[in-house]
Amino acid sequence: MSRSYQGVFPALTTPFFNNKISTEKLKENIQKYNRFGLSGYVVLGSTGESVFLSDEESEKIVMAAKESAAMGKKIIVGTARESTKITLDFTNRMAELDIDAALVRTPYYFKSFMNREALKSYYSSIADQSKVPIIIYNIPQNTGISVESHLLCELSKHSNIVGIKESSGNLAFLREVKPHLDSSFSFLTGAASIFIPGLQLGASGGILALADLAPAECVQLYHLFLQGKREEASKLQLRLVPLNKAIIETFGIPGIKYGLDLLDYFGGLPRSPLLPLDEKGKKDMEKILKKTKLL
Repeated sequence: MSRSYQGVFPALTTPFFNNKISTEKLKENIQKYNRFGLSGYVVLGSTGESVFLSDEESEKIVMAAKESAAMGKKIIVGTARESTKITLDFTNRMAELDIDAALVRTPYYFKSFMNREALKSYYSSIADQSKVPIIIYNIPQNTGISVESHLLCELSKHSNIVGIKESSGNLAFLREVKPHLDSSFSFLTGAASIFIPGLQLGASGGILALADLAPAECVQLYHLFLQGKREEASKLQLRLVPLNKAIIETFGIPGIKYGLDLLDYFGGLPRSPLLPLDEKGKKDMEKILKKTKLL
C-alpha cells in the first residue's frame, strides 16, 4: 500500500437527521465532492464530530464513504480512542472495511502523563499491529498534547507510520522537522490558513475543513502551487482567509454545517452538546460566503 498522501483531503462532517446519523446524506455529499480533484476523504475526524459517535455509527459512516467515493479516492478514518488496546481494536475493525489509512490523534485524558516515552509506545505499538497505515494526528489546541519534533522524526522511520496531520498551524514546526523526516513520510497540514506556506516548506498536502465548503478552490490552490503560480495562489489564499477563520475560530462545526446547507450540500445540525448557529451567526456566515464568492 502506498505511503504517499498528497493533495487535498476534506475533513468531512457527519450528517445528522433527527439526531441520528444519515448515511444517505453523507453519500449525497460525497457524490458531489467526487466532481472535484480531491485526493480522498477523511471521515470520523474532529470536523466529523467523531467523539460524539458510537462505534456502530462510526462503522456505518465508513461504509457509506467507501460506497460513495469515486475510484482512486483514498479513505482516511479517525480511529483514536484513549487506550492503546481499544484504539488498535477499532483501527483493525475499520481495516476490515478496506480503508486506506487510520488517522490517530494523541491520547489526552491523562495529559500530564503523556510524555515522549508514553506517546512513542502508543504510536509504535499501534503501528506494529495495525493492518492499515497510520497517520499521526497532532491537534494540540483540542488535546493539550503535542508530538514533539524529535519524536515525530523517529516515528516517521516506522514502516507503518506514513504521515502526520499537523493542525497546530505552526510553520516553525514544519521547518524544523522536514529535513529529518523519512523521505516517503507525508506531512499534511490541517490548517488551511497556512496551506501555501506549508507547501512551500515541504508539506505534501492538506486535510482541510475549508475544503468542505470550498473544494474547488482548495484543489486550485494546490495546483497553482504545483504549477509555480505563486502570486495567483497567494491571492486565492488571501480570499479564503475570512471563511477559514469563520469556520475554525468563530463558528466551528455549526458554521461549517450551516455553510454546507447554503451551498447545496447537506449540513444539518451538529450533535448536542454543540449548538446550531443563532440568527446572527447565520447572517454572518452568509455574508462571508458571498464575500468569498462561493455564494
